Amino acid sequence: MTAWPTPLAPATLGGIVDMPTPYLVTDLDTIADRYAAFRAALPGVHVHYAMKCNPAEEILRTLHAEGSGFEVASIGELRMLQAIGVDPADVLYSNPVKPPAHIAAAHAAGLWRFSFDSPNELAKIAEHAPGSAVYVRLRVDDEASVFPLSRKFGTDVEDAYDLLLLADRLGLRPYGVTFHVGSQCGRPEAWAEAIDTAGKLMDRLRHDGIHLEMLDLGGGFPARYTSGVPAIDEIGAATTEALDALPYRPGLIVAEPGRHLVAESGVLASTVIGHERRDEENWLYLEVGAFNGLMEVLQTPGGWDFPIRTSLSSPGELIPYTVTGPTCDSSDTIGYGIMLPAGLKTGDVLYIGSTGAYTLAYASNFNGFDQPTPLFVGSLVDAVRPRG
Repeated sequence: MTAWPTPLAPATLGGIVDMPTPYLVTDLDTIADRYAAFRAALPGVHVHYAMKCNPAEEILRTLHAEGSGFEVASIGELRMLQAIGVDPADVLYSNPVKPPAHIAAAHAAGLWRFSFDSPNELAKIAEHAPGSAVYVRLRVDDEASVFPLSRKFGTDVEDAYDLLLLADRLGLRPYGVTFHVGSQCGRPEAWAEAIDTAGKLMDRLRHDGIHLEMLDLGGGFPARYTSGVPAIDEIGAATTEALDALPYRPGLIVAEPGRHLVAESGVLASTVIGHERRDEENWLYLEVGAFNGLMEVLQTPGGWDFPIRTSLSSPGELIPYTVTGPTCDSSDTIGYGIMLPAGLKTGDVLYIGSTGAYTLAYASNFNGFDQPTPLFVGSLVDAVRPRG
C-alpha cells in the first residue's frame, strides 16, 4: 500500500467518527496549515482560493478567517461567499467564458474584476458590467499537468495584446493578465515560464500607455496523492525568481490554489459491499465510486492514484485488486492493480486519502447511491461553525 500524506490516520478515525459509512472527514487545521505554508513559499502573493474544488461552507469560513481571498466561476459560487460575509469587491471572477446574466448579477453585487480570452467575452462584459476591470487569460504550456486546460481556454500573447487594447476602447479597464499551467502540475518551472510570457505582454503594453495592475498566477499547484510532487517551496523559489525578472512588478500579484490547499485534508471512508474473483482478477466493490464521490478516476487513464488504507488491524499479504464503485455503470471503476490485503471481505472499510478536493463538489446520487456525509474535525471547527 502507498504512502499516506494526510495527518488523519485511519487508526484514529474510529475514535473520531461514530457513524455509518460513507463519510468524508476534513481536517480544517490542515487547510489552515497549507494556506500558511503557501503564503510563506510565495511571499507577497495574495491567495484567492479556487472554490470550485471544494465549496464546503466550513472550508470557505476557515480560509476567510485566515485572510484568503476567493476566485469564482459562477454567480452561484459568489452567492455562497456572500452568505458567509465575503465582500464581492474582493473576489475574482476568473472563468473566461461566463453567462451574460452571471456577469450582470456579479457586477450588481459589487464584483468588478472579470477575466476573458476573446473579443466576444469582452463585448459581454462591456454590455453587462460596464467600466469593469478585465484581465486576459494567456495560453501557456500545460503538458506537465494531469489535467490540461489550454485547449478550452486562453489566447496567445499577440492576441492578448490586441484584446487589451480593445478592452480600453470598449470603456473597460485593462487591469491584468492571468494563465493556468494545468491542474496538478508537476514541473516547478511551469509558473516561471508562464510569468516570463506574461512579462513580454506587460512590456509591450506599457509602450502603449497601459500599465497592468495585476498578475494572476492561476492554479495548478499540486497536492500529494501516491506519486511524488514538487514541494511548494521549490515552486515558490522558481516563481519568485521569475517575478523578480519582470519588466515591472504589478501592484497586485495573486494565485488561485485549489486542490493544493484542501486535497490532503480529506479522508473518505467507504465500506466494501462485495468482493469477487472474475477471470483471474480480484474485484472489490465499494459503496462509493466515480459518480458519488470519486469522479476524477474517470478523467485519468487507469484510475486516479488515491492512497488507500483499510480497517484491518494486520494487513498481511497484499494482492492486486480492481476497485470499483456500486453503480451499474461499467466505467465506475476507481483503479486497477491496487495492492490491498488479500483478506478483505464484505463489511471491511477502506480509507481513501487525499480526497479533500473534487470529491463532493462532483458527486451525484446516480443510481440512487448516497454521497458521503461531510464531517469536519480540528481545533478550528467551533471557530468557523455557522451561527444561527
